[in-house]
Amino acid sequence: MSDILRLKLLIAYDGRPFRGWQSQATKDAVQDHVEAAFANTIGEKVSVQGSGRTDAGVHALAQIAHADVPTARLEVTAWQGALNNFLPPEIRVLRVTRAAPDFHARFSARGKIYTYRIWNSQYLHPLEIGRVWHMPSALDLDILRAGLVLLEGQHDFAGFAANRAPGYAAEDTVRTIQQITLSRRGELLTLRFEGNGFLYKMVRLLTGTLVRCAQGRAELTFIHELLAEKGARKTSFAAPAEGLYLTRVLY
Repeated sequence: MSDILRLKLLIAYDGRPFRGWQSQATKDAVQDHVEAAFANTIGEKVSVQGSGRTDAGVHALAQIAHADVPTARLEVTAWQGALNNFLPPEIRVLRVTRAAPDFHARFSARGKIYTYRIWNSQYLHPLEIGRVWHMPSALDLDILRAGLVLLEGQHDFAGFAANRAPGYAAEDTVRTIQQITLSRRGELLTLRFEGNGFLYKMVRLLTGTLVRCAQGRAELTFIHELLAEKGARKTSFAAPAEGLYLTRVLY
């Protein structure tokens, strides 16, 4: 029997205090805090691999990560409590299970679901501060729904990806969005994006551009053009980070 056990972690976090998921030199990313919790628990460094990056300020309801730990240290059922003892209150491990040795939080994933929340009212409810995009102006929901249809399916989404430093940009910018749904409950609009993968800031740029059209400040032809030009031109209308949630990773 191997003396190394691979754990699968389900993690939720309020993204506001952190510089995203990915480890930073300043050690103030979510990944840094989870790795520090492992080190404090067993006294040695453990590498934690997430399903993907979330930007600074973006929340997660169900980030998935994996980590390899010595088998003899703790029972699987004890890891959740042990890690949460050392994590800030804005990060919680919701579940820990034994994973197959070849499971990889990122490379085993076949898709993700993101949710974007918009508070469409003149006044923002105080308990939604930092958790939604406050949009006081009127939105044409028919235009918004028409825009969702344009974005579904397989497209080159380079026009909806923020620029990255050399060496970090995605070489392949073709992605498939299986479904985008819009729901409304009172002042709250919720967009749900399900796709096989998303580029850097893609969901925020999609949402920002859709809202721009729904405000009457851009035509739906703008979306057509961005998809057709395959990155020759990019949208600059990015929705703020605080409305975005990593909702589920699909395996």
